[in-house]
Amino acid sequence: MKRQSEQIRQMTEREVLFHLYVTQGLLLLAAGGCSLFLFDWAEWRRLWRFDLTDVLLYGAGGAALVLAVDFLAMRYLPDDWHDDGGVNEKIFRGRSIPHLFFLCALIAVTEEWLFRGVVQTHWGLGAASVIFAVLHVRYLEKWFLFLMVVLISLFLGALYEQTGSLWVTVVAHFLIDVVLALHIRLQREEGVKR
Repeated sequence: MKRQSEQIRQMTEREVLFHLYVTQGLLLLAAGGCSLFLFDWAEWRRLWRFDLTDVLLYGAGGAALVLAVDFLAMRYLPDDWHDDGGVNEKIFRGRSIPHLFFLCALIAVTEEWLFRGVVQTHWGLGAASVIFAVLHVRYLEKWFLFLMVVLISLFLGALYEQTGSLWVTVVAHFLIDVVLALHIRLQREEGVKR
């Protein structure tokens, strides 16, 4: 595991971004392919039921809760507890704002469709959360980051169970990722100005 993390750290920003797009493409194909076999059209459309109140209350509200906990952890816990070896910085720090929004939207739609829509709907919250956490392989050697990913996945899964809508979890996931990505980018800009 340590060897894989070291390989990721040695990758250029371009290589990390390429691997991110390939991974998201494969997950998108998996979500689409599984959906074709596991859902009829009416069931699939129900996954994407949109209710603005649920999206704002559970999606945006849930994201605000996760972000509050995350920013408190960054402020009060040791830096090495939430250090992913610079991978997120390589993904987000040099991107334009529109590119950040696109990346975060792609990640949120792809991962929520697959893990909540397909895996959780057919095999349960536990399976979806474990697979989601293991997919974030770079966190396996960092107990705090791995625990956070598992807890966030369980939380997103609970939001999905409560609302029955992927839009809720997509919005929550997007807001979490885009706020953290903008935070990374702004830290870079502040460092450049100094």
